[in-house]
Amino acid sequence: MATDKPKLKVIGEGDNRKLELEYPCSWKYKIVGEERKKLEAAIHTVILERTHTLAHSNTSKTGKYISLNLDLIVHNEDDRTFIFEALKAHQDVKMVL
Repeated sequence: MATDKPKLKVIGEGDNRKLELEYPCSWKYKIVGEERKKLEAAIHTVILERTHTLAHSNTSKTGKYISLNLDLIVHNEDDRTFIFEALKAHQDVKMVL
């Protein structure tokens, strides 16, 4: 059963430290682009019909860029990384955090 927030645990020491997540968990991506409709289409292309929430996050000072928060359940590290990389590679997405 997924929780509202990912359970994080730091493993390793020094420069070898990394976060270990307990899957499945809710994960949030911030996606930046120029047009909301194009960002929504890009997200749909990547996640298809998966249950998610999408909310406006911010608009740049000049109005050129917007950001959306995508929240969904990720099932494992590969799933989380695939979504991140696929969104980042989409032509209508400028940045993914």
